[in-house]
Amino acid sequence: MKSPLAAYGALSGTYFAAVGLFNPYAPLWFQSLGFSTLLIGAIASLQSWTRVFAPYAWGWLGDHRGKRVGLIRLACAGALLAALGLLGVREAVPVAVVTALLFLANGGVVPLYEATLAQLLNTATGVDPQRYGRVRVWGSVGFICSVTAFGALLERVGIAVFPAFVAAVNALLLLAALRLPATQDEVRHADPAPPVLALLRQPAVAWFFASVFFTVLAHTSLYAFFSLYLVQLGYGKTAVGALWAVSVAVEIVFFWFQGRWFHRLSPHGWLKLVAVVTTLRFVAVAGAGAEFGLPAGPALGVLLLAQMSHAISFAAHHSACIQLVQRYFPGRLRGRGQALYTTLGYGVSGVLGGVGGGWLVETLGFTALFAAAALAGALAWLCAWHAATRPAPAAAQA
Repeated sequence: MKSPLAAYGALSGTYFAAVGLFNPYAPLWFQSLGFSTLLIGAIASLQSWTRVFAPYAWGWLGDHRGKRVGLIRLACAGALLAALGLLGVREAVPVAVVTALLFLANGGVVPLYEATLAQLLNTATGVDPQRYGRVRVWGSVGFICSVTAFGALLERVGIAVFPAFVAAVNALLLLAALRLPATQDEVRHADPAPPVLALLRQPAVAWFFASVFFTVLAHTSLYAFFSLYLVQLGYGKTAVGALWAVSVAVEIVFFWFQGRWFHRLSPHGWLKLVAVVTTLRFVAVAGAGAEFGLPAGPALGVLLLAQMSHAISFAAHHSACIQLVQRYFPGRLRGRGQALYTTLGYGVSGVLGGVGGGWLVETLGFTALFAAAALAGALAWLCAWHAATRPAPAAAQA
């Protein structure tokens, strides 16, 4: 590929194709192995457990050594090896171990990828939202193609072939990583990189990460349990894939055109809007439960509307967070800033959401789970409001 942005678009597409296969359908594969809902939630939470420390470790290496593209390739190679390991395991402990290894490896891809891309697209006012959206949209395209195609394939050939599909997609991910061009920061710095602890103590930064935490905590119910919820409501794997695809279709539209409207709100303004939409989304999902006795038609309509809100609750949230991370963690802090976004946003919240969500489903049902997600969305708004009202921290010396 001649354009470096095209190469990053290809990497984004294949990475999120792997996510689009694993996240919606791994719980169904675990279920086919005879695992309980609580055990499925625990294994799904391994992704979040590894996100507590793995992204920061990868980001630290990138900030100190500078060779982020080489580290991306190493992470993708490790993900492929772990994916191949899924072909030979069926018992709970081996499945959990290999799954954890997969998450440890691919946990480095996003912070390293985002840090490098932010450097390529950095302007005087922050990351160029139009060009960023045009690259990031390919991740959404990869996800929607994956979740739709594999939903139909798994319906036809059976869930038992799931590990083979995971290995194949991770092989494509490694191929995309090998085609990345080196960037200007591919040098090792002699002086130590600046610390980040002082920045984390700034109220604006702390409240920002708290808002990210609660927003992602709400969405953990979606990522870990939504497919199981749909199956309980009577939908087949093709319908499950289609509902996931709807959410990503509107996400694609947002990313592609965000250059036209993203500037109409500040990043903090987007965070507050996201929190409101997130709360309403999970109120709607909870209300579509079988406990309410909704007929199939109305329930499907509610779920479709909820999935369409993904354009705001995920896409707008991600773009706003990238802008703020770039603002708070410039220069050689960039890799650790992206890693902290993954760790504090998607790691700790995912652990609580996976384990706690499994317990809620086992004891109170899916409706209670999604009601709790709506409450987390309301808390995210409170934190976003505090972040917006606090003085901006002094620019980091990078």
